[in-house]
Amino acid sequence: MQINWDDMRTILALVRAGTLAGAAQALSVSYTTVSRRVQRAEDMLGRALFERRPEGYLASPEAKELARAAARMEQQEQAALRSLSGRDQGLAGPLVLTAPQLLIQTHLAPFLAEFCRQNPEIELTVRATNEVLDLTRREADLAIRISKSPGDSLVGLHLADQKTTCVALPDIIAQAAADPHAVLDWVIYSGHDAPPKAALALYPNYRITARFDDMTSLIAAAKAGMGLVRMPVYLGRSDPELQVLPGLEPQDYAPIWVLSHQDLLQSAKVRALKAALKRYFRARRDDFTQL
Repeated sequence: MQINWDDMRTILALVRAGTLAGAAQALSVSYTTVSRRVQRAEDMLGRALFERRPEGYLASPEAKELARAAARMEQQEQAALRSLSGRDQGLAGPLVLTAPQLLIQTHLAPFLAEFCRQNPEIELTVRATNEVLDLTRREADLAIRISKSPGDSLVGLHLADQKTTCVALPDIIAQAAADPHAVLDWVIYSGHDAPPKAALALYPNYRITARFDDMTSLIAAAKAGMGLVRMPVYLGRSDPELQVLPGLEPQDYAPIWVLSHQDLLQSAKVRALKAALKRYFRARRDDFTQL
């Protein structure tokens, strides 16, 4: 019996995702391709590897065993590919960067435009997401992350410190300035119990109007007049519709890092992008800490 690598990789993806759609997305193929590969492996083995249920595919013990073997193969494959990429001394070919969408919108887009003009043979792909992509599995070559602890398994370069501020529409700010003891409306991040303590020390009375689970939604809520919102300084100062809560000093926040895998340290493309990012952020450090 022999299962080809595509089928093994598909079994691994389906065990991880639990659905045809999730596996297809992970492999960048159609869900019919996933189904066909799984069926081919099952036909060759003469047994079912998954129990088909309305909510998804339930892996059998045999499927899990094959998935563990495929994961080991995947690790070896990715290590070999990283090693080869790390030896690449040319400024040409594919390069994948992942970064938060809002940071791309306010700062990275013009930087990346200039980087591409200076390096026209680099085929840059940018994955705009706040999700933690796996650099070990080469979902990206470089990752810009906002974190107090970016992790020990990757090589990190500190790009900028960050601070936060609290902002709202002008009428809410005027109300706070006129009467610090007035009840102020706030919109806060999901999971938080109350507005920032530093703000409450100056403006103790508050009402939570809503909670949102991402910064894009919080910004939209602030601009819709739902209340004060805590956000990174670079976002607060980039929106002319919003004003800063008076008297409140910027508060410490997680810094910005660029991360890469150890195996890619000598890649010319990775080194070029990291060096350019370092120069760009160092020249604009006040954007992230000063009002």
